Amino acid sequence: MPVTAQQVEFIPLAIYTAIAVGLIGVLLAAAYFLGSGRDTPDKHIPYESGVVPTGAARHASQVPFYLIAIFFIVFDVEGSFILTWATAWDLLGIQGLVHITVFVIILMSGLIWLWMKGGLEWGPSAIRMRGKH
Repeated sequence: MPVTAQQVEFIPLAIYTAIAVGLIGVLLAAAYFLGSGRDTPDKHIPYESGVVPTGAARHASQVPFYLIAIFFIVFDVEGSFILTWATAWDLLGIQGLVHITVFVIILMSGLIWLWMKGGLEWGPSAIRMRGKH
């Protein structure tokens, strides 16, 4: 049976898949045979960093850490959309430019609103400023 052009196109994919699966198998086998396999009490503590945990694991985290995480997610998604648009800007034309401009304006207006509400102010200087009002 002769090989068709479509089948030839899948040969690099099959080679890549075989190499990836083989590498994963070699790494798992190496971890199994080279690992200690012993169960020690140290493996059951929350952190294996060498520091003995003390006190309760539950403590109140400050809100700015959550805000930073939310800002990162929002602007990471924004960056991925803009990058996607930038790779295909010549295909999207003026309509694509209008859409991405509206998208950026909506996100920037949200950032400006957050800035005006004081959502970007935290730390010692923000605490001092709140105490004066």
